[in-house]
Amino acid sequence: METDALEKIRQSQSFKSALAVKAALTGKVLEELMADQTEIPQQLKDAMNYMLQSGGKRIRSAMVMWCCELVCGKINRPAQIAAAAIEMIHTYSLIHDDLPAMDDDDMRRGQPSCHKAFDEATAILAGDALLTLAFELLTIEIDDPAVAVRMVRTLSEASGPSGMIAGQVADMNSPHANGSMERLQYIHMNKTAEMFAAAAALGAIAGGADEKQLGALVEYGMKIGMGFQIADDLLDVTASTEDLGKTAGKDSEQGKLTYPALVGMEKSREIFEQLTCQAVAALQDFDRGADILRQLGIELLNRTK
Repeated sequence: METDALEKIRQSQSFKSALAVKAALTGKVLEELMADQTEIPQQLKDAMNYMLQSGGKRIRSAMVMWCCELVCGKINRPAQIAAAAIEMIHTYSLIHDDLPAMDDDDMRRGQPSCHKAFDEATAILAGDALLTLAFELLTIEIDDPAVAVRMVRTLSEASGPSGMIAGQVADMNSPHANGSMERLQYIHMNKTAEMFAAAAALGAIAGGADEKQLGALVEYGMKIGMGFQIADDLLDVTASTEDLGKTAGKDSEQGKLTYPALVGMEKSREIFEQLTCQAVAALQDFDRGADILRQLGIELLNRTK
């Protein structure tokens, strides 16, 4: 038992190191890309960089790179640009989520939210700028037009009005008193899981995956994303504001439709474990090169922040 426990600790440390490497690479690429944007007004650029370099786990961007590595054995330039692009869109969504008209949160990643560090108008525009710049960079920085177009379509569908934004609208309009499992799954799939599936797809596209590989990685990303959102729901109940880097207990306070509110904590964890198993099963045709993706699922089960 002691040996098993030590091995789990070693694996966890190894995963954290691997994730940190990808997060650092994403940060470097973002810094370089932003440095090239010489025509952005300084206040706007400061707000964009404030949020882009504020830390965060960068799991979506890491997934892009891991999936590309799995398919072609390396992290190529298209994967780096796609990782930066999805991080920009994720960051834009966080900026807008924190606004008074949305979740109204003063903290993000342990520091003042963008609208608190700057002002509300600047925060709105910084989010707008990050969203549009992400797609601009995909078309400018990726040499193969066919790859660029596939990536733009993948990311726009996942983040757009029938994807992430649709999920956010449903989330805002779904108090748990009137909720259903069907409605909850719709919110989680669109608000969160679609972007995880897009991350996997972007990496697969960058690496030149065939349709079977692409389908398996998209399925993996969707299940991981659904589980990730359940973890967020659980942590909102169990973790502290300090651990989360944002205000704890907001979901309950705002009457959000979440798994704990609908089915309770124990059943939520059970569903989370099932999704993790399904995510790992989606990788069954890949060799040991997919172990880091398999471990991601296990690590999410043990999230504390």
